[in-house]
Amino acid sequence: MLRSLYARLALGLIVLLATVGIIYGVASNLSLRAYYTSVDQELHRNLARNLVLDRNLVRGGQLDQAALKQLFGLYMTINPSIEIYLLDTQGQILSYSAEANRIKRESVDLAPVQTLLEHPERFPVLGDDPRSHDRRKAFSVTAIPASGTPEYYLYVVLRGEEFDAADEMARNSRLADLGLWAVAVSLGFGLVAGLLLFRMLTRRLSSLTRRVENFQRFRHAPADGGVQSQSNHSTGKDETDEKAEKDEIDTLDAAFSRMAERIERQVDELRDKDSQRRNLVAQVSHDLRTPLASVQGYLETLRLKGDQLDAGQQAQFLDIALTEARRLGRLVDELFELAALEAKEKPPVAEPFSMLELLHDVVMKHSPEANRRGVHLNIDSDRIISTVEADAGLTERVLDNLIRNALDYAPKGSDIRLAASMRSTKRGNEIEIQIADKGPGIVAEDLERIFDPLYRSAGEADSGHAGLGLAIARRIMTLQGGTVAAANNPDGGACFTITLPAEK
Repeated sequence: MLRSLYARLALGLIVLLATVGIIYGVASNLSLRAYYTSVDQELHRNLARNLVLDRNLVRGGQLDQAALKQLFGLYMTINPSIEIYLLDTQGQILSYSAEANRIKRESVDLAPVQTLLEHPERFPVLGDDPRSHDRRKAFSVTAIPASGTPEYYLYVVLRGEEFDAADEMARNSRLADLGLWAVAVSLGFGLVAGLLLFRMLTRRLSSLTRRVENFQRFRHAPADGGVQSQSNHSTGKDETDEKAEKDEIDTLDAAFSRMAERIERQVDELRDKDSQRRNLVAQVSHDLRTPLASVQGYLETLRLKGDQLDAGQQAQFLDIALTEARRLGRLVDELFELAALEAKEKPPVAEPFSMLELLHDVVMKHSPEANRRGVHLNIDSDRIISTVEADAGLTERVLDNLIRNALDYAPKGSDIRLAASMRSTKRGNEIEIQIADKGPGIVAEDLERIFDPLYRSAGEADSGHAGLGLAIARRIMTLQGGTVAAANNPDGGACFTITLPAEK
């Protein structure tokens, strides 16, 4: 029953209110007693002295014993709440107005008596109650005689046993019960109000708990239910419900919503990555099997029929096997490179370098191959190009892939244009490099998937390309905070554009 937060808060509130009620009752009782004691002693401060003066207890400097007995009898009748005692200078009780069998003490401590006589404004001062061994009560006292050396003390207990009995009866009356009921009703009202308040607070926590449980349950559900349906059930909250954060619970609610959405996106990305990985494995298996089977087939042919083939045929078979082996090696190298980039085993090391110098170096490296194909590589750049903040080696790898790709499709006698420019964006200054050829261009339906690993259009099925170069280029640019895009030129041919942040 106490597993819920509401039950624990309710139990804590009940215990707290009960404790407060008990403490309040005890404290109020003690404080009221002290208050009435102080008031009683202040009002009757001179009671003992007035009794001595009014009843002429002292005549000729001596205590009139007959007048004292009359005083005892009179006040036992008129005011039974007080008790009158006659003490000597040592505190011994000489005479009293109470019954003899009710007296428990033979003497009274005179320290409180001296305190009250010397400091009458100090109250309450409690003295010994002759009718009890340990009880102390408010009193009034005067010395007899009032002047000179005292011989006696008239000691008046203001609240005697008669008063205690009446007080006890009053406490058991309906008035006392009414006071207790008033306290009980107040505490009950506080309990109900507190429970309602706790319910209002814990209701939102309960709702958030259910959302968390739903999120966990649907996160472990099979993936065939669809991403969107799981998203709706897991968060338990409409995406359009934008509620202002008013307190800590609202803040926690909003934080959970953001966390749930982020986890959902990450899970969706992981599913997409897993799907891509499966497709990649299937495509790699096919692409590795083809050159491997070709190499194996030509080598087996040479082994079985080598004596039946002339030297030209043997050389042709060996050339084909070597070409396929190189193709297989290039595919394996690109797979390892793409895997390393995806795993971020070799993070890019950004440093400032001149993009124009790198372009000229790359053009010089590919010029022999371009000349052999009858293609011209031209650089067109702004007069002032800022240095870039990137990894020079990885950037060169991207340019190699794009230029090699352009050389494969550029017709003989055409130009491949490399244009460098600087532009301003919301993210800051960027260097833009365009590599445009005059080839057949890219089929419209292939533009969206051209950067996917191992993707090749129908016309490239037997081109010898592994389909990983552009995927590697995109991954490198993403790691460096840059971009790569493909488009078709209006006047024909394909154009690849890369951007890199300029040096700050």
